[in-house]
Amino acid sequence: MKRWQDIHKESFRNITKLINFLELDNENKKEILNLPLFPLLLPLRLAKKIKKNCLKDPILRQFIPLNGEQISNDLFTKDPVGDVDATKGCRYLQKYQGRALLYVTSACAMNCRYCFRQHYSSTAYSPLFEKELSLIRENEEIHEVILSGGDPLSLTNNQLSFLFKELDEIDHLKIIRIHSRSLIGLPERLDPQLLMIFKESKKQIIFVLHTNHKNEFDQDILDALLKIKNLGIPLLTQSVLLKGVNNSYQALFDLFFFLISHGIIPYYLHQLDRVQGATAFEVDVSEGHRLISSLRKSLPGYAIPSYVQEIASEPHKTPL
Repeated sequence: MKRWQDIHKESFRNITKLINFLELDNENKKEILNLPLFPLLLPLRLAKKIKKNCLKDPILRQFIPLNGEQISNDLFTKDPVGDVDATKGCRYLQKYQGRALLYVTSACAMNCRYCFRQHYSSTAYSPLFEKELSLIRENEEIHEVILSGGDPLSLTNNQLSFLFKELDEIDHLKIIRIHSRSLIGLPERLDPQLLMIFKESKKQIIFVLHTNHKNEFDQDILDALLKIKNLGIPLLTQSVLLKGVNNSYQALFDLFFFLISHGIIPYYLHQLDRVQGATAFEVDVSEGHRLISSLRKSLPGYAIPSYVQEIASEPHKTPL
């Protein structure tokens, strides 16, 4: 069996190779942005799910740079949610009472074209998280730590094991929440050692998976998620409302019904963060309201995520 690191190396990083793989004709090639500011990174597993020569494919639109990224809009900035101001000079962010976020890595299994952290500096920090852990230890109001990035599962098992053991020794910390997209493109990442790290943790783990469309899933991914659930770890999802990807009743219904059918609870549907380069993905809030209202007529309440927006300096996500 291949190691997940070796499978990750098969991901597409070269736009010409990907264009050939997707069999794009000359007309569709004109819509591809060949020198994007945010690099291409697409797992082979996801690339295989994209319909050939189809720029409307919902997976293609999430991961492949298109000319729309060059649309200029002064409302779209490099730090749309104010994370830079919320840092403490390291990888520790605290915006909300009782919760802290660790930006543990800039690495990810894939590069989403709407990523609100695509302009973040990848400045090297200490791999031992000394300052971040010290800030958590000193603040006894912190009861939950969110591991984010990039993607926390981009860390090695040794790095994650160290981090979990350090967090386990902080008495006032009760919950470790993981925000990850990796398993959508790289379910092999959930290897036995990582599962053991989760199993042995003294804290309550909550796993939040980022997913935007039903087409992203396959049986290998569902099998990996089931292993997490079998450890007694609550499994939630967060999605982003994206023009041309999931801004239709049917796309959202199919996704949310699919999730609850597999015991996964939709948690958040985010209004797009206005990050520079993502203007073409924005859906008007009024359309989001209409979609949520329609979904309420056909799905149970537990299948409807909270429609929210993150606004810089606000003490919580803003319900829409």
